[in-house]
Amino acid sequence: MVKLFGALSDETRLRIIKLLEMGELCVCDITAALDMSQPKVSFHLSTLKEAGLIRDRKDGKWVYYSLEAGDLFNRFLIISICERYSNGDDRYRLENYRKAGGC
Repeated sequence: MVKLFGALSDETRLRIIKLLEMGELCVCDITAALDMSQPKVSFHLSTLKEAGLIRDRKDGKWVYYSLEAGDLFNRFLIISICERYSNGDDRYRLENYRKAGGC
């Protein structure tokens, strides 16, 4: 529980969860959407993964992240976050990044 709520105590990690509501994203997508460096984003992704909130999948040199919906309690937390947290600027940056060609 400590890891779980610790992971949710940071605004950047809430922003990542909200982005992943859109579906699976690679690190470069998340980095562009948050306008942050890749090492910072990777740190936050690692924290969310350790807490059991997200999962990753490797495809060649790319790593893709998605929400982990296995645990019922975590699922309710994720739904609550997605309903209450707004990140219009992040989505806008992600859409522009993808329109420009993405990674």
